[in-house]
Amino acid sequence: MTIRVEPLTGEALKAALPDLARLRIAVFRAWPYLYEGDQAYEEKYVATYAASPGAVVVGAFDGERVIGAATAAPMEDHAAEFAEPFRARGHKLEEILYCGESVLLPEYRGRGIGHAFFDRREAQGRALGRRLSCFSAVVRDPDDPRRPADYAPLDPFWRKRGYAPLDGVRASYRWREIGAAEETDHAMQFWARAL
Repeated sequence: MTIRVEPLTGEALKAALPDLARLRIAVFRAWPYLYEGDQAYEEKYVATYAASPGAVVVGAFDGERVIGAATAAPMEDHAAEFAEPFRARGHKLEEILYCGESVLLPEYRGRGIGHAFFDRREAQGRALGRRLSCFSAVVRDPDDPRRPADYAPLDPFWRKRGYAPLDGVRASYRWREIGAAEETDHAMQFWARAL
């Protein structure tokens, strides 16, 4: 099995967007997101990366099969819900790289691909002259009965990469959970590190 991880640009990036949309639906369906995805919505959402000149999509491939992907974009090119908590605290959006999703099929986890995703995205941030790299993670009640008994939070992995939660820097983002009729608000905690 030959796995490669590479940044995608231009036509290769555009060609990977439907696969990224499908991966987001599959991976975010699990805890802690419990996301009831929609292919049309997802394709529209991920197309924003093709529209941002500073964005990067990093693909992970097993042969020609897309098995994972990670995204990043200049904060000013991302959703306003994510930029506002930083703007409200006096941060310059032009100094921040927002790392969006990092999605990888479960059978490929634990092989260093997550580190490769961060390496490539952080390199993009440095190339753009960004001073801060950040991402957000959903906040869930640890006693939520839907939490799988074998769930292992990613906090230790993120800390190993040098990221830490930003006190009081949260956003709210809406999505429809599995089995729900409507979208609801979800608290998102920002994590960051200096580049």
